[in-house]
Formats: sequence, C-alpha cells, structure tokens
Amino acid sequence: QVQLVESGGGLVQAGGSLRLSCAASGRTFSTYGMGWFRQAPGKEREFVAATSRSGAITYYADSVKGRFTISRDNAKNTVYLQMNSLKPEDTAVYYCAAGVLTTTPGTYDYWGQGTQVTVSS
Repeated sequence: QVQLVESGGGLVQAGGSLRLSCAASGRTFSTYGMGWFRQAPGKEREFVAATSRSGAITYYADSVKGRFTISRDNAKNTVYLQMNSLKPEDTAVYYCAAGVLTTTPGTYDYWGQGTQVTVSS
C-alpha cells in the first residue's frame, strides 16, 4: 500500500510559477513509476507528466512540455512538479499517482486526494 499526499497548489497569476509536492508513505516508493495528472471541471482526467522509478526517464504532455518539470527524491519519498509560465488553461485539480510508468491513468494503482491549482488571467 502506498498513500500519497499532494501539496503546493494555490492561486497564481498567469505567467507565474508553482511547485507541487507529493509525499508518499511506505518503503516501496522507489519501486513505482510516478505520474501527475489533472482534471478540470467538466473534463476528463488528463496526463501531465511522469517519471520512472529512478527519475532518469520522464514524459510530458505536449501542452506542458518546456514549462513543467517532474522530478523525484527517493530518499524523501517525494515527487515534485515544477510549473512555470502558468496559463489559465492549466487550472485544474492536480493528482499524483503511483504505478506502472505510462501516460494512462488506468495503469496507476494509487492516487492522492488532489490539490487545486488556479491560474488567473
């Protein structure tokens, strides 16, 4: 079992930055691929970024490539999402997830409760 707790969301103006954190419980954090997903009101949950167990491999959605950076610290059981140059369309609830490294939500076994990110224009 892995429990995930996100933090770092909030309200920011367009062009600003936020860093999301996701703290994991348990000793098996380093055995999971980690992903960030987001869901805006009335929309399906969508892939944002993912990283391999070691952090050496990363994937990004085209919409965030060059603006967002995913990283992980296995010693701290934490994965991060640095978000720069934020746009109003980035507004959503952001979720971290642990599971098999893909861009598909269904392959992730564990999910956090989500953190709200709101970008004002």
